Amino acid sequence: MELQYQLGFGNEFAVEALPGALPIGQSSPQLPSYGLVHEIVSATTFTAPRHLNRRTHLYRIRPSSAQPAMEQTNIELFLSAPFARAPSPNQLRWDPFDFPEGQHDFLASLVTVCGNGSAAGQHGMAIHTYLANCSMVDSAFSNADGEMLIVPEVGDLRIVTEFGVLQAIPGEFALIPRGCKFRVELLGDQARGFVCENYGVPFRLPDLGLIGSTGQANAWDFQTPVAAYEDRDVATQLVHKFAGHFWTVTLDHSPFDVVAWRGNYAPCKYDMNRFVILGTLSFDHAEPSIFCALTSPSDGVAGPNAEFMILPPRWIVSEHTFRPPGFHRNSVAEFLALITGRHEGKTGEFRPGGASLHNNWAPHGPDTSSFETGRSSSLAPQWLGGSLAFMIESRFPFSVTDAAMNRAARQTGYIDCWSGFKKRFNPRSAAPAVSAPR
Repeated sequence: MELQYQLGFGNEFAVEALPGALPIGQSSPQLPSYGLVHEIVSATTFTAPRHLNRRTHLYRIRPSSAQPAMEQTNIELFLSAPFARAPSPNQLRWDPFDFPEGQHDFLASLVTVCGNGSAAGQHGMAIHTYLANCSMVDSAFSNADGEMLIVPEVGDLRIVTEFGVLQAIPGEFALIPRGCKFRVELLGDQARGFVCENYGVPFRLPDLGLIGSTGQANAWDFQTPVAAYEDRDVATQLVHKFAGHFWTVTLDHSPFDVVAWRGNYAPCKYDMNRFVILGTLSFDHAEPSIFCALTSPSDGVAGPNAEFMILPPRWIVSEHTFRPPGFHRNSVAEFLALITGRHEGKTGEFRPGGASLHNNWAPHGPDTSSFETGRSSSLAPQWLGGSLAFMIESRFPFSVTDAAMNRAARQTGYIDCWSGFKKRFNPRSAAPAVSAPR
């Protein structure tokens, strides 16, 4: 089946897989077309401001309530915050995780790396990696704790949802709303990537302020699936995550039986190479907020619940400037992962599929080698090509799971990358005068 998409983030959509499946003029007619039933999904309070209100009307073959009672189950390495381990002030970094032995689909392969806040308290987030080598078959997953932002690093994914089908490849991300049922199929032998599970308010596009009406991630570059449905009477295992625990039930049908829907609460995907880069054309660094693609707000001063930032290929043109990211300490925590290429402030020890974590106020920045290179490099315009990374920021400190701390992929000597710093301080030697940039 050729995948069909419609464009826009948070837009009002009305789509149907069969002509006339959507009622005209009302949401819940007494006798919907084709014998369908009406079901509304409300993701925000009913009285939320119109531009923030998120809800969708589904017209499906069976109501979601047509299922037996759920029973509690367990998924070993897919965990929810809060975690027992205290947040660490030390800098942490991991190599790409190795694929496990045996067969593991997307859900079974999830390994929680770190997180903050509380799944039951509906604030904070968790960051996971997935290491799948088979597709989900006659199974589905829904997450009442948070929306799931899936970032492939290796392998293409076909994501079947109640709203239609998405295909996500490395370089893209898929955003699955809280409470949406979905399954993940692999289009190759293996798939690896990251998942940001946002417990807080739904991600939205950040305000642009002085930037104007366009820039960063534009709404028209997001792709949302059109309606597609399965009418299959087949035993299907549904796993549901709720308040940090897992519940399961066996349905006698496929839950992907939505024939039509209208609303603004739906899955979407985004090609990160379409991100519009903003930056300095003279000297010095712009703040990292220029890379923000999606935000889950918390406090306008203390920082976000979660912000997803994209660092794609870009020109670096600043003059009289130390161009790599400088040494810094932030009031927010930073989780950075590399999808392709290299990071401008790191050496070859940071490979695609790897990730670093710098908690609130942890000092970090370019490693010693990158620092020395940045001091002496020619400042001709430079194209940072082939590089794609993302960063997740949060005002809340990240706790790391035991599984991630004990993983062989953790670089126990990461802090050594800042060793060997050469002191050049000389109170009798001032820097040469530099004219203003052209």
